Amino acid sequence: MAQRKTLTEQIALAKEDIKQQENKLKLLNQKQKEQERKDRTRRLIERGAILESLIDGAATRTNEEIQTLIQKIFATPYAKQMLTAFTPRAAAETGETTTPTRTE
Repeated sequence: MAQRKTLTEQIALAKEDIKQQENKLKLLNQKQKEQERKDRTRRLIERGAILESLIDGAATRTNEEIQTLIQKIFATPYAKQMLTAFTPRAAAETGETTTPTRTE
């Protein structure tokens, strides 16, 4: 009978340990999501600052004007070629290893 109680106690302890580990996992997942959000926010701010530094009068332009400008720039063959070159997998598939030359 004493052994049976010991097993029951062990089961209860194991269940408690599982609950604690599940809570720990939940907290770690929350921390990971929070860090991912912070990283994304930082990246967006930094990239926005880069764009503003490259576009004359960016502070006085509307978001729609900036978006249209960027869309037109990235629609050019040169920009598409540059994007392909900057993408490691795409560059490996095409055998491209150098920066593309500008053709205008």
